[in-house]
Amino acid sequence: MSDKNKLAQAKQLLDAAFASIQHAQSILGELTGDASVPSTSGDHAQKAQVAGSVSTSGEGARIIEGIFDGQNMVGPDGKQYSIPANYASKSKLVEGDLMKLTIDSSGSFIYKQIGPVDRDRKTGVLTQDPETDEFVVLVEGKPYKVLLASVTYFKGEPGDEVVILTPTGKE
Repeated sequence: MSDKNKLAQAKQLLDAAFASIQHAQSILGELTGDASVPSTSGDHAQKAQVAGSVSTSGEGARIIEGIFDGQNMVGPDGKQYSIPANYASKSKLVEGDLMKLTIDSSGSFIYKQIGPVDRDRKTGVLTQDPETDEFVVLVEGKPYKVLLASVTYFKGEPGDEVVILTPTGKE
């Protein structure tokens, strides 16, 4: 085995060990309620630990697979990676989608949706909270948050009837 392959294998083993330690810390933090123990609480972090991965390509790029939480990608290491809102809007990302982030040798971030979750289409009315200026879509009286970039990309105005995509079976 070449030194390059050994180095890549060692890196993968360390990444896996680090993810396991963070998961153990998260469990300890939840069980003990100790705020000094780092916690990666949340369904997305747990799904990312199971479905996600961290690897290195032959060209030295770092490849991270994780779960979209509605604004960011949560990696298997518990870290959040910022996804540009315009990409999330144009790609119609839905909370729970499996994502791949490639960080190339120059430091560029390249995102790709690799595993869309099942989606429901819901029709509602676009409204804007007067206090926070955040946009929500009211569907049968229930508010759903939407990204500002989605509203501007699709030229939404308060009062518009809109169709949103939500993960099947989730509120």
